Amino acid sequence: MADQDWNESINKRRKAVRVRKKTGRSNSSQAWIIRQVNDPYVAAAKELGYRSRAAFKLLQIDKKYRILKKGQNILDLGAAPGGWTQVAMAKTGPGHVVGIDLLPIDPIDGAELILGDMRDDADIERMQNRFPGGADVVLSDMAPNTTGDTATDHLRVVGLAEIALNVAIACLKPGGWFVCKFWQGGAEGELRALLQKHFAKVQYFKPESSRKDSAEMFLVASGFRR
Repeated sequence: MADQDWNESINKRRKAVRVRKKTGRSNSSQAWIIRQVNDPYVAAAKELGYRSRAAFKLLQIDKKYRILKKGQNILDLGAAPGGWTQVAMAKTGPGHVVGIDLLPIDPIDGAELILGDMRDDADIERMQNRFPGGADVVLSDMAPNTTGDTATDHLRVVGLAEIALNVAIACLKPGGWFVCKFWQGGAEGELRALLQKHFAKVQYFKPESSRKDSAEMFLVASGFRR
């Protein structure tokens, strides 16, 4: 899909919509509904057939860094419900994208979807065997269940980023890309050291589709080396 197409779909939905509160609905439920109704990315995802608004995060990352290309082998970690896999498959073509998650994922034409756990050495070996020459790109939009405690949630996000990075180190080909959800917060020293060791360049990017009140951002690492 051309950048212009999805940008137009988003821009035409930016006007706020008022939502009348129903009797018995809590303030928190009302706030969530208002946010969803007025989120242009939620509406655009429905119109364009993406399984989640998160698809636009990868589209915007790729628009900036031009990571995804035809014929690349791509591994999508924590792929459910499949929004990033849809984008990756459209960019690289059928037969080149593998999505893996602890949760089952409804089929996506042209992509291979696997129920598995990337903390498991056996599943990492499965991915290495799937891409014997190495993957060109490893993606991770994995996120933990949040607790509401900033420090705890930060540690959980960093923990998932470390898991994703370990998979990338095991599965990427030289020169490959690694894109991963991340929250900065001071507990990522070991992660930064590994990134600097194994990648020529590491950048941090917050897509426009990441909500402004979220600490979410993405690390984009290129030039993988062993």
